[in-house]
Amino acid sequence: MSSLKPSPQAVPGPIPDFGAGSAGKAAEPHPAGRVRYSGYVQFIRLCLLVTWFNCCCVSIHITQLLGTPLYLINRDYYYAYMALTKQSFGLLVTTLTEWFSPTVMRISGHPSVRGQLRQTKDGLLETDFPERLVLIMNHQLYSEWIYLWWIAYTNKMHGHVYIILKESLKWIPFLGPGMMFYGFVFMARNWAKDKSRLQYRLGKLKGRHNGPLSGSQDWDPMWLLIFPEGTNLSANTRKRSAAWAAKQGIKDLRYQVLPRSTGLQFCLQELKGTVDWVYDCTTAYEGIPPGGYGQDYFTLRSTFLQGRPPKSVNMYWRHFSVSSIPVDDPHAFELWLKNVWLEKEDLLEYFAKNGRFPADDCQDAAGGPKGAGFIETEVRLTHWWEISQIFVAIGAFALCANVLAKLWSLLSRGDFTGAHNFI
Repeated sequence: MSSLKPSPQAVPGPIPDFGAGSAGKAAEPHPAGRVRYSGYVQFIRLCLLVTWFNCCCVSIHITQLLGTPLYLINRDYYYAYMALTKQSFGLLVTTLTEWFSPTVMRISGHPSVRGQLRQTKDGLLETDFPERLVLIMNHQLYSEWIYLWWIAYTNKMHGHVYIILKESLKWIPFLGPGMMFYGFVFMARNWAKDKSRLQYRLGKLKGRHNGPLSGSQDWDPMWLLIFPEGTNLSANTRKRSAAWAAKQGIKDLRYQVLPRSTGLQFCLQELKGTVDWVYDCTTAYEGIPPGGYGQDYFTLRSTFLQGRPPKSVNMYWRHFSVSSIPVDDPHAFELWLKNVWLEKEDLLEYFAKNGRFPADDCQDAAGGPKGAGFIETEVRLTHWWEISQIFVAIGAFALCANVLAKLWSLLSRGDFTGAHNFI
């Protein structure tokens, strides 16, 4: 295991799932302070948020439907087209965070990711992770994947994110069918049913296409996101985790839920030979009191409507070589994963005491890449006009349909003198 000792850099004194744990009233006192907006302003914000989100989702889904014939014509272009629509959804969730719940993102990393975390001249985050990886993370909020999708955006990989989700989510109008187009994996939480389904989807992720956005490696780009805990952190899940630890005679955790090894091990076995790295992100939210749970504070209403998102979202990154992980030995793999979670527990304990994760700002004696230290940035688009990508395809289709309709009208009347009206 990699050492988790903090770097020599001084760490300042003490200075959350995205809020989808609940849509109701947030616990008080709140880590982000008092409510910023009145009930009237909250209603206006709700209308704006729902309008923007729904318009974009409908546009993206129609764009997907318009591209379905490509599946029969050219599979390479079909998958590239769907990757573009997935990029559009990544842009959408980034704008939701930027406009409705802006927060400080504080990024640091282990020496294993030196040279892969950078800050641009305009203060934005730039990452340089591999095109294919499996990403694991501790799970505090239902919608933490939104921050991870932003991380993919900083790596230009927001069109190649794959998420394992509950099966019930695929029945959500527009979102559910859209996620099926994206190749997301839906699980019934019944391993007898899920195994064959997961095996099929993972087999698709070992494919290779030669069209646009197909990457530079032997297989298609892929960031597969897995939450080994299987659920987010809450009072109920902590009780179940503690009961399981007592039953098994193992050490319980304070800041996390004990991870499950079966799904992650199966994924790594099926993807063996096509993925070289497992990236681990440990996440913590500023201000959550001891014994508190992020989902109880950062509700949808608190985060998006009341103006009380997390003061800061803190991420600590490291990676493991798949070749060093005992993926073919269930018992050894379970021990490996528990050790990873114990190390994450130490990191979260460090965060609880210091208000920040450790940071690496050192450099190898051989003159290799230097650690990035702490990167403080925000979730936002590099260029505002990138949001136009969400509507380009449907706009082009509408324009072509309008021209064809006018042409048909002229032909049906036999009137060619007005051809200049549609040219």
